[in-house]
Amino acid sequence: MAGVKICKLNKIYPNGFHAVKDVNLDIANKEFMILVGPSGCGKTTTLRMIAGLEDITTGEMYIGDELVNEVSPKDRNIAMVFQNYALYPHMSVYDNMAFGLKLKKTPKDEIDERIKKAAKILDIEALLKRKPKQLSGGQRQRVALGRAIVRKPEVFLMDEPLSNLDAKLRVQMRAELIKLHNELQTTFIYVTHDQTEAMTMGTRICVMNDGVVQQVADPRTIYNAPANVFVASFIGAPQMNFFKGKIADTPVVEVASHVFKLSDHMAEVVKNKGKFNAEVIVGIRPEDIKLGNSSEGLPAKVEVTELLGSDLNVYFKIGEKSYIMKTESSSDVKIGDTIYPVFDMNKLHLFDSETEKSLLY
Repeated sequence: MAGVKICKLNKIYPNGFHAVKDVNLDIANKEFMILVGPSGCGKTTTLRMIAGLEDITTGEMYIGDELVNEVSPKDRNIAMVFQNYALYPHMSVYDNMAFGLKLKKTPKDEIDERIKKAAKILDIEALLKRKPKQLSGGQRQRVALGRAIVRKPEVFLMDEPLSNLDAKLRVQMRAELIKLHNELQTTFIYVTHDQTEAMTMGTRICVMNDGVVQQVADPRTIYNAPANVFVASFIGAPQMNFFKGKIADTPVVEVASHVFKLSDHMAEVVKNKGKFNAEVIVGIRPEDIKLGNSSEGLPAKVEVTELLGSDLNVYFKIGEKSYIMKTESSSDVKIGDTIYPVFDMNKLHLFDSETEKSLLY
């Protein structure tokens, strides 16, 4: 078992594209670390450098206490699970799982024992004689996981392994992967662009954008205390609303000619940072907006409503900009209604208008 330490990691391709920029990341032994971000943010490139499938331009990579910059992939004692499963179509499930062990000349009895144990964990014992073409997508993914498990790696690397599955199966497999991590007690590093996967599976999340680490923290901190506008907008569904605002020289924030009183804590933080009479970006999550009356909130026009079982998403317009709130499904709000959204001032987020960094955390 081993952790992974990344120090000032950079990847620059021959054409000059700087894909990963000064990434520092300390992944503890047995941790379930999620690398999340939009397409092209550098998360898969970082994972491939951990695996040894991409050369490191500058920086250092440690697996356990060993510097592995020049260590070949086969000698890193890692196992990688790919998006497309990468199974051998002409081999049975058993032989797919055994292939890597046979190359290492592992004794037959040990191979058999490892495969049967992994198959039991993944509930694929009845599939061992089948070929990949006879399996569903979820079954193929379990086989790919089994092939990784039998190698007993120090670190599991997973590159969007659930993205080819349908929505229902993805939910099921998320739970299975969490149980698998708890059972194996091994370091997992998992790449996804799906923030729901990140929030539900990871012990910690590393949010990346444009090759740069934006924030590393546990899911609750990432959600409740985002470090900047990007993290705040990327994590959360529906995403956070943003308004242009101004902090007055009294503890209030002005948004669209409406004045909201800051909480005592926020007022103190803003004062200490010298941000009175300053332009700010005000953020509020959809679930932290409630329906009020004309004396409480901003007048807004309802554009769209989405019924999602227990919740109702209400898209509304203030001036020329559209926003969203989440309310109870029993609400009778309809398209065309005028509503008066009210912010929960204890859940407000304030960001510097220039740096886009949080003023509160």
